[in-house]
Formats: sequence, C-alpha cells, structure tokens
Amino acid sequence: MEKPNEIHNYSKEDVENQEIDSSRKLPSLYEENDSKNKSGRISFSAEYDQVEHELLKSFHQLDALFQDTIPLFGSYKHKTQERVDDIESQYSELIKPRARSHDHVASFDESVRKLSTYELIRLGGERFIQSRSKTDLSLSTHTYADSFLGLSDQELKDVQLIENLLLSSEKVAQQEFERANNLLDWCDASSSSTGNPIQRVVYYFLKALREKIDKKSRTGPGNKHDYDMEGKILSASSTIVSIYQKLPFYQAGHFSGVQALVDRVSGSRRVHVIDLAIRQGIQIMILMQALSSQPDFSIKHLKISAVGTRHEQQIKQTGDRLKSFAESIKLSFSFNIVIVEDILDFNKDLLQIDAREALGVYSAYGLWSMIAQPDRLESLMKVIKSINPRVMVTCEVAANLNSPNFVNRLIEALFYHGAVFDSLEDCMDREDENRSIMESIYLGEAIRCIVASDGAERAIRHVNIDVWRKFFARFGMKEIELTMSTLYQAKLMMGKFSCGSSCTFDMDGKSVIIGWKGTPIKCLSAWEFS
Repeated sequence: MEKPNEIHNYSKEDVENQEIDSSRKLPSLYEENDSKNKSGRISFSAEYDQVEHELLKSFHQLDALFQDTIPLFGSYKHKTQERVDDIESQYSELIKPRARSHDHVASFDESVRKLSTYELIRLGGERFIQSRSKTDLSLSTHTYADSFLGLSDQELKDVQLIENLLLSSEKVAQQEFERANNLLDWCDASSSSTGNPIQRVVYYFLKALREKIDKKSRTGPGNKHDYDMEGKILSASSTIVSIYQKLPFYQAGHFSGVQALVDRVSGSRRVHVIDLAIRQGIQIMILMQALSSQPDFSIKHLKISAVGTRHEQQIKQTGDRLKSFAESIKLSFSFNIVIVEDILDFNKDLLQIDAREALGVYSAYGLWSMIAQPDRLESLMKVIKSINPRVMVTCEVAANLNSPNFVNRLIEALFYHGAVFDSLEDCMDREDENRSIMESIYLGEAIRCIVASDGAERAIRHVNIDVWRKFFARFGMKEIELTMSTLYQAKLMMGKFSCGSSCTFDMDGKSVIIGWKGTPIKCLSAWEFS
C-alpha cells in the first residue's frame, strides 16, 4: 500500500499508456495528505519578497505598473465545501471569464468543433483547484463535472497536463523542489515542442520552471541572462515578416495603428513621426502608402526618427529599405537615426524638429521594456510631452504579466501564450520553420524570462491598459477615441485570412483590444497631450 504523500514516478511509457477510466477521469499524479501549509497560501522566501518590495517601492510613483490590477473572480452560483471556496478564491485567475465568447465550457459535439487552447487551460485550472481541495470530491459529483463531459481522450490528457504544470508551479513557489521536479518529469514526458498547442506551450513553461528551480537551489548568484528581444527581432527579419503575413492580429494592429496616426496628421504638408521601436519598419511602409494615397496627395515630405539605445546597424538597414520603398512610390522621405547609450540621454534636440512639421509618435511594443526601469520610462515620457505631438499611438501586450506573485504571473502568462500558440496552430503548418523559430526563440525565451527570472533580471514585464492609463495621466495625456476608419482597417484585414474569423475586437474605453478567440492579445490606443 502506498504511503501518504508518496510521489508517483512516471516514465514516458507510463504516461503514453495511461488509460481514461469509466468516469472520464485520468489518474492523479500523487495524493497530498500532508498538514504542511494548510492555509493553501503561497509562501515565498524573504529574499524574494525583499527584491520585489524594493522594485515596487521604486515604481510606486508611477501608479504601480507593478501592481496586479486584474480583478478577482467572484463566488460561484453553486455552493461547495468551504475549503474549495478558499482555494477558488486563491486561484481565481484560473477560472474567471476571459474570453467573452467562451465564458461557459459545456459538453459539445466533437464533430462540430474542438476546444480551444484557452478552454483546455481553463479546464486544467479547474482540475487544479479541485485537486487542491482536501475533500473527497469526484468528477462525477463536483461542481465542475459538466465541464468535462464530451472531451476526447486527448483533450482530457491535455487538461491533466495543464493541471500538473500548475501543481508543479505551486510546489516551486513553496520551494518543494523535489515534488516540483517529479511533476515536471511527468509533464516532460507528455509535452513536445512539435505537438499540439497545449503540448508545445507546456514544453516551454516546464523548461522555465526547471530553470527557476535551478536558480533557487543554487547558493551562488548563478549566470544572468541578458534578454535582448529587440536584437532578436532585428536579426531575424525573414521570420518576423513570415509571422506578420500569417497571423491576422499582427496586421490588424499595424494597419489600425497607422490609421489612428494618419487621422491626426492628415492634410499636413510635412509629417514627422518618432518611432520608438522601428524594427523591420513594416508600419512605416503602411504609413507611406496611406499618406501617398490621400486624394490631394498633400504630403510634401515624410521624416522618420527611429529612437533606440543599440542595434544601430540593423536600424540603418531598415532605413535603407524604407528609402528604397519611398522612391518606388515617389514620396519625399528622410530617415533620422537617434541612438543614445542610455535613454536618459535622449532629448528633443536630437530629433531635429522643424516647426512646420506635424508631429506624431508611434510606439508598437516600445514601452514595455522600460517598465523595469521606471526612471528611463519617465524620462522618455517627459521628452515626448515636451515636443507636444498631435498624437501618440501605442500598441502593447494586452495582459498583466507583471504581478509580483509568481503563481499569478505564471497563470496569466499561460493564458496569454496559450492563445498565441493556438493562433500559430490555426494559421501555420506544424512543420513551418518560421513557426519553430517564433516559438523557441521569441515565445520560449519570453516565457523563460517571465517565469524563471526575479527582480531586476525579469526584464519582460507587460501590464494592461488600465495601468497604462494611470501612468499616462501623470503627463497630462488624454485618450483619443479611435475613429470608425481605424476600426474598419483592422476588420478589413481579417477578411484576407482564412483564420481571420478567430480574431476578435473589443472596445475598452476608447481603446481597442485585439484578441484571439476572445483572449486579449494586444491593445491599441491613441493619446494627445492636454
């Protein structure tokens, strides 16, 4: 007879050959009957808390871009045991409604549709919450029972894969690394970088959790990663262009963002756009076409100032491509590279502003990298305010991946990246080399940074639009309502994709949230200075 708390050791063969029982239930990986940490609360080391506290303290004046601002899910309609209610409250991020069109997951006809990655993750979260209760609840009698009816064998296995990933993350947070590693061994045998979206996303999350365990287990400082997202994007132009061409929400973001910019500078003879993240310059090509196609062709000259702190050579190559494109459409164009060693050195004199120019600022994923450096972000915004542009268009990740609570951060990242992996599955072949590069180099590395890194080393931090609103308000910025032409451009692009119907648009105040099957992916907003 197995002792309480004993962890099952699963081999790959065990995992592949496990059977679904008559109640549509997979076997649990282990039973936990210990009395330790009865409250179910996540505990962190004093060192971890101190690092995060200092960062929170330093950023407090910026209306807490570090705060977890996502509201918690309320109580359930059906009464369950008090212990289950406590756990549901603790892990509310797993079960709150996210996708408006998929608020309830019920039984379904498999011939009609299959569950999305979002739905499978949510069901895995429900199983995780159920397994965390110290009560004897079976799937056949539990409140969540209806959610599991009609699932295929593979979907049930995917649900358990998510459940065990979440269990392992909790054990990591509690610094029970042996238990966590056993759970991750099971996940490792069930996941794959070439499998379905659930198997792929879990593959990268478990790698990140193993790295976090390794860091927490070491007594020394270990090796630090310098995650250079901008450099990776600039150095893989063909992959980025391929992804852009095949994922509808990327094109929707660019076209609608450019339209929001054009709406505010239209009719001007000279236009000067300060781009905070030029990259391949796709958005500038769209801008050129939009300005040159105006009925009276009023634009006399377009100037672009590309701002950055490194990668000058790659930015120059982008500028050369843009110059060639401008020549092909007979548009007068100039490209100004503004490279500073530190963004604190950036000032308006470097922009060579002409009083006759209509100024605009375009920032597609240009601000998130400075959330961990609040003095840099504030300095940049002061310079932008000083030039008083007609409009500042921003596009940022529409998720809160910045909670100081590790498990909450992982859960939010799992939903967000799950939706992105789902879109890659629907829009690209599994064998597509560019998809593999996207998943391993960009998404995989981002997951690693979000999950495995703490403190200042956690360079990738995203917050939702509510947090940005509070921050921008400090600089007297007012949100501009996006025009119908902006929304039309976004929806127009969707009709050009076979998978475009899965792209969703929702208004959040005056901003638009572009999502995938209802899960928010990016947020587009426009601002002016009062």
